[in-house]
This record gives sequence, C-alpha cells and structure tokens, in this order.
Amino acid sequence: MNVEQIIKLLNQKTKKNIEADSLITGVTDDSRDVEEGYVFVAVRGYQVDGHDFIEEAIQKGAAVIVTEDEVEHEGAICLQTENSRKALGQISAAFYGHPSEDKIVIGVTGTNGKTTTSHMIKHLCEKNGYSCGMFGTIDYVVNDKVVPGIQTTPSAPLLQKLLHESKDDVVVMEVSSHGLAQYRLEGVTFDYAVFTNLYKDHLDYHDSMESYFEAKSKLFHMLKPGGKSVINTDDPWGEKLAHLLEEKGSSVCKVGHHLDHEIVLRDIDTDDFTACIRYGEEDRKVTSPLKGTHNVYNTLEAFAVGLQLGISFSDMEKAMTSLPGIRGRFELIEFEDGPTVVIDYAHTADSIEHVLDTARQQGAASLTHVFGFRGDRDVSKRGEMIGASAIRADQYILTLDDLNSATFDEMVSTLEDLQKEFGDFSGRIIPDRTLAIEEAIMNSGTEDWVVITGKGHESYQQKYHYPVNSDKEMVEDMKQKLKSLKKDMMA
Repeated sequence: MNVEQIIKLLNQKTKKNIEADSLITGVTDDSRDVEEGYVFVAVRGYQVDGHDFIEEAIQKGAAVIVTEDEVEHEGAICLQTENSRKALGQISAAFYGHPSEDKIVIGVTGTNGKTTTSHMIKHLCEKNGYSCGMFGTIDYVVNDKVVPGIQTTPSAPLLQKLLHESKDDVVVMEVSSHGLAQYRLEGVTFDYAVFTNLYKDHLDYHDSMESYFEAKSKLFHMLKPGGKSVINTDDPWGEKLAHLLEEKGSSVCKVGHHLDHEIVLRDIDTDDFTACIRYGEEDRKVTSPLKGTHNVYNTLEAFAVGLQLGISFSDMEKAMTSLPGIRGRFELIEFEDGPTVVIDYAHTADSIEHVLDTARQQGAASLTHVFGFRGDRDVSKRGEMIGASAIRADQYILTLDDLNSATFDEMVSTLEDLQKEFGDFSGRIIPDRTLAIEEAIMNSGTEDWVVITGKGHESYQQKYHYPVNSDKEMVEDMKQKLKSLKKDMMA
C-alpha cells in the first residue's frame, strides 16, 4: 500500500509535494507503536486524545497523519477526515488486503450468548472438516494458536492483522456493540451474522435501548453478497430486526416459535434441555450440550449456521456430544459432601434469571447467589439484577466486582444503598469477594447450590483476603480446604 492509495481511500487532497508511490509500512492509532513509514491515525478516546500525540508519532517516523483537526506539519503528510475511527478501520482493511473476503466469516452479536454460541459454531466447524479461528471475550484463536484477548472485538489494526495472518477456512467473531459503534469492524465483510438477544446493558454508553439496538444492527448490513442472517425471533428485538432486514430484501434464517420459520421451536424439555423442532418437513430433537433454556437457543442458532455451511443434523448432533465446557459459562464444580457451585459470566438481570432458573431446575434444595457490580458501569441495571436474584435465590450476597475507577469505600456505600432499597429480601453484604464465596460455600449443604456470577473466566483486578486470581481459583481452593478438613476429622 502506498501514500497515494490512502489519499484516494479517504477521498482527500494534499497540497504537499509527495512521493505518491512511497510505501506504507504499518497502521496504528497508538503513537507508541509507530515506526518509520507508518500511518498514524489520531483518535479521540474516552481518556486519551490521539491528537495530543501527533508530534511524537512524526518524530518516530510516521509518514502519514490522519486527523480530525486541520493540521500541517513539515515532517509528514497530514490528511483531515470527519471520523478518525472509521478511517482507521478503512485504512487497516486496505493495508492488509481486505482479508475477510478470502474466508468464511461469521459474526455473532447480542447481549447474552455470544461466547457460548461462537464456541459452539467453532466446535461444529472443526468436527466437520473446517479449520476455524475465533475472536472473542475469552481468547483469540488464529491458526490453532491462542492469542491473549484484550477486548471482545479487537482494535481495527489488530483485527485486520490477525485476519491477514489467519489461514483458517472459517473465522467466528463475537461482535460487541462497542466494536460496531467504534468502527473496529470497518472493512470486514461477513458471510453469516447471528443475533442472539437484546437486554438492558451498556446503557451508560448507548443511552437507550433503541441506540443499543441500532449499534447491534450494523452487523447485519455488513454481509457479503449472498450473505445470510440467523436471528432468534423469540426475542422481541430479534423479531424487529428480522422484519427490518426482510423489508430490505435481506436473506434471513429465523429461529423461534412462529410456524413460518426455517427452524420452528415447538417445545423445550427442561429435564435434559432438548428442543423439539421442525426444520423443513422434518420433526427433530436437538439437545443442548450445556444446561439452560438460554443454551437451547444458543444451540439452535449454532445449528442454523451449520446447516448453512452444509453440515447435516446428524453430524452436528454427533459433534455436540464432545463439546468441552466453556470457561465461565455455567461452569460446574461439584464438592464431595458439599454444594454444587456454578461460575458464570452473567452480568445482566436476564442472564442472572437464566442461570438461577437453570440451577433450580437441576434440583437445588437451597440456592445462594454471590454477585456484585462494576464500578462506573451501567448503574441503571443494578436494581433489576438484585430483583432477579432476590426472587429466584434463597439468599444472595452482594460483593465487589471490578472497581475500575471507583474506590472501595464508594462501592461499599453503593452496595449498602442498594441493600436498603431492597431491604425486604434475604440479602447481605460481604465486600471481599473471596470471603463472600467462602461464606456461601461453608453455609451450603450437599443438596444446595452456590451460583457466583459477574466475573466468569476473568481474573480479579484487585487483591482480596485470599491470594487467588479468579472465582474459579477461589472455589477450587475451598474444595481442597474442605477435603483436607474432612480428612483431618476422620484421622
């Protein structure tokens, strides 16, 4: 890629005499990464403004500066654009040769179920002859190698770089509303786009559910010619999305109870979470490999994608029997002579409902729920989360999640205020997350369940009483302690 191509791409003009065939060696929006011949795109972030680092980028050898401000500098070609984030995506895609066009790309979006559905699709592909990469909340996987993930949807330069490096037949992406709103997926084209559901979340960023929906909807306008959407229409926002897409002539595979759908869901047996469905002229049964009604929907949408890829029902059913557990997604840890513990990423009222309902359906005699809230994140959903827990759990313990920029005292005060508001319910506060988990497990019997939500697979951001790094580590530590205690008592 050369300088002239960037100028044409952005539909810009420059008065500076340039060597139009000068090659570009890289693209970044981080001045620390700039090397000789790079394009530096100045992006206004939420804490840092890239425009403050233009001079540094030029000193490090940037050949082209893309900025939203009018800037002139002797050391580089300066191009002005209305939207730096969008320009960053466009330049990154062009620099790496639009790599999404050379493989099957599947995007999965929604409030809940993105990770589970993506893992299911990846597993179905790999068990049926496709090599498959994945970009998501837990990890990025490229050419069978795991690359540590920073955010659900990578930055535009990193995403395009990884797509370029990928030799996989298929790439599955969890697509976040933030990634779409911030143009991180600009220049990516999709063969299939999956919509799981939409619930109240991220309203500190999107302001309203309608705005949140509009951000998610962008994915379904990024399909390749002949591309297809897979949508759960039992979700009202999914039904709305399907209607809007069909009005525009887009191809949609609908999953839900409506009789005119491609996959008609007739009933769900909650004993083993088997769905009775109709596909074409056939009646079939599809069993979710993971517990929960919500996971039945995730399974059906994964199957819908598999069918578009030409994989048969029987081959998918066989593949699903070997699906490994997904870290932090209804992850079960059973204690000998103790409770059953579930670790789940659930961090919205509806996802808490699904997890607690599933635990109850599995026979929990008594149910204790441990959860908290992230500092500086969507305060509008906190009351609904407590309500969901109070109705379904026998007792709940409010504790800390990530503090972010909030202080310990601020979050404890927040928990106390919330608990006063919901004072009629059987809840209490233990700020230290490890002590909260210990308390829940120590006071639960062999027929009881403890559900810990909010962190899932994630590591702790702050130190607690016990020197562990995650909910799972704490639970495993408790398991060993109780085992040792029992051994000592029997000695």
